[in-house]
Amino acid sequence: MQQHLQDKTPLRGDGFTFRQFFVAHDRCAMKVGTDGVLLGAWAPLRGDKILDIGCGSGLIALMLAQRSRSEVRIDAVEIDGAAAQQARENLQASPWAQRLRLYEGDVVGFAAATARRYSLIVSNPPYFPAGPACRSAEREQARYTSSLSHASLLECAAALLTPDGLFCLVLPQDIAGLFCQQACSRGWYVARRLTVADRASRPARRVLLALARQPAACYEQRLVIRDDDGSYSAAFQALTHAFYLFMPSPS
Repeated sequence: MQQHLQDKTPLRGDGFTFRQFFVAHDRCAMKVGTDGVLLGAWAPLRGDKILDIGCGSGLIALMLAQRSRSEVRIDAVEIDGAAAQQARENLQASPWAQRLRLYEGDVVGFAAATARRYSLIVSNPPYFPAGPACRSAEREQARYTSSLSHASLLECAAALLTPDGLFCLVLPQDIAGLFCQQACSRGWYVARRLTVADRASRPARRVLLALARQPAACYEQRLVIRDDDGSYSAAFQALTHAFYLFMPSPS
C-alpha cells in the first residue's frame, strides 16, 4: 500500500507536502506511502521519549512530533546513508527541529550503544524474506528482512523500550500472524491491533500492531479506507485529516 490514497495532496517528484511539513524523499529507496501515514497517525502516544526505527525519509517521526507535546523528544535511526541525510534535512526543516534527532546506522548497534529507553517505539520495517532482486540495493535493504530480521527487530525493541512502553509497527496482513507468533514467543503481548482494508467488501491488506511487554488484553479494530462510492470513510478522514492537505474533517 505504498501508493498514496489522497489524489489531491501535492505529490511532487521530490517529495510530499503535508499540512504542517514537507517530506523530501527523492533520495530514499522507499517513498512516502500510506503505510507510514497510517502508523504515524495511529500509534498511541505515551511518555516523553519516542524512537523511530528505520525512519526512511523521517515521515513517521515528523507526524509524531506534530501530534505530541513540546517536551517530547523523538529519535530516529536509519541505516541507509542517503536516506539518513535526507531525513536529517527533513527533520531540521520542520517546525519541531529542536525535538528531533537523527542517528545514522543500524538499530542493532544503536541499541548496544545507548542507555536511552523509550516509552514509544515505532517502525515501518522491512517486510519480506529475500525475494526477487529490486532495482537498487537500497530498496532491497528497505524491503527485505535480510537487512533486519524480525527477530532482531523484536530484540532491539525489547532492549530499548521502557517496561510500560509500546512498540508499534505496520505489516502486511499475511505476515502479521507469523510476526505476532514470534513476538509472543519472546515475551511480547499484542495490546492493540488495527486491520486495514481498502473497501468494506475487500479483505484487509495491512495490520497495525501495538506490542507491550506487560500482559494486556488486545483491543481490536478494523479501518476501511474508502466507502462503496469511492469516497474516504469517516474513520479514515478522522485519522488523517490533521496531516493531508485536502482531507476533509469527518462530518
